[in-house]
Amino acid sequence: MSGPLKGLRVLDMTRILAGPTCTQLLGDLGADVIKIERPGEGDDTRRWGPPYVRNADGSDSDASAYFLSSNRNKRSLSIDMAHPEGQALIRRLAESADFAVENFKVGGLSKFGLDYFGLKQVKPDLIYCSVTGFGQDGPYAPRAGYDYLAQGMGGMMSLTGEPDGKPMKIGVGIADVMCGMYATVALLAALHHRDKTGRGQYIDLALLDTQVAWLVNEGLNYLTSGEVPHRRGTEHANIVPYNVLPTADGHLILAVGNDRQFQRFCEFAGAPELAADPRFLTNSLRVANRKALYEILPRLTARKTLDDWVEGLAQIGVPSGPVNTLDRVFADPQILHRGMKIELPYPGSEKGSVSLIGNPIKFSETPVDYRRPPPHVGQHSDEVLSEVLGLDAAEIARLRDEGVV
Repeated sequence: MSGPLKGLRVLDMTRILAGPTCTQLLGDLGADVIKIERPGEGDDTRRWGPPYVRNADGSDSDASAYFLSSNRNKRSLSIDMAHPEGQALIRRLAESADFAVENFKVGGLSKFGLDYFGLKQVKPDLIYCSVTGFGQDGPYAPRAGYDYLAQGMGGMMSLTGEPDGKPMKIGVGIADVMCGMYATVALLAALHHRDKTGRGQYIDLALLDTQVAWLVNEGLNYLTSGEVPHRRGTEHANIVPYNVLPTADGHLILAVGNDRQFQRFCEFAGAPELAADPRFLTNSLRVANRKALYEILPRLTARKTLDDWVEGLAQIGVPSGPVNTLDRVFADPQILHRGMKIELPYPGSEKGSVSLIGNPIKFSETPVDYRRPPPHVGQHSDEVLSEVLGLDAAEIARLRDEGVV
């Protein structure tokens, strides 16, 4: 184990996507993540398929692609939280943990004594993070929250889609993922505070809050002007030209960030007069006259192939790129060079391994370490109970016979 968080332990009581995104990232950074799962069933997303990993005999395993996306570098311990002995085991695990992360409904763990206040009794300096839809307080706190709701209620769907179409969600659970990212940042900040003071603390994160936080420029466009932004399709609110345009054989993303880039683009496109047009001299003028410019540009970009545009514009420093389907993404030489597609051994599966998406963080001294593929339910129960809690084989067998683990 070589990551910067080597030596830290995470008590992971999360499922679905937001919490597991956080704990997978902590695991990638070297922490020992112990994932608590319901005996037999495990994380809900294990059944969110197809597709599933295929077993050697061709049958579906207990690992959906969805589950694989956010659960590597974890050890799975199956425990029945509703059983008093199961609760006692989790409290004992908390004694050795630095972080506890959970995403149950508000108050969902307090009845088991596994909320912050319960676990703080056994581990006073524990850093405990709760991820919920709407936070621990406020009028919506009791409601169940999902990524889709956060995207809609937090304004993102009002900004996504074609101007004359219906509101659209983003193609992945981005509110969940970003909430998991914020949770990771918060935990590491709290760790720094604990290192200085010796005190743990409670972290309250909500999908809706984090969704609003990353409205960024569009949120500030509204707060600054008082004007409600509307859907612009693939256009940008504040930069023109910044859009998807047709080519002779595909679609080009053109992302002109300043006036010099616009001049170079016009020269390469064989239309230098556009850069001198009084309507398009500056970005502010291009934003004001976007409709007129976007009526002209498709006729120009359709004259060349996608590769001609991407290669030619790269040579003159004008940002552009293709709209790739995922087969092209994971065959792209830059993506492969950067290690964004990885393979981990997966004994018992049809091909003996699983393909996963790599971690984008590149450390010079403490590289990300891919130690464990996503686990099967309870795969590491005996290991964790023996290694961490010191239980012998007879005691583990008794717990299993009684349905505790």
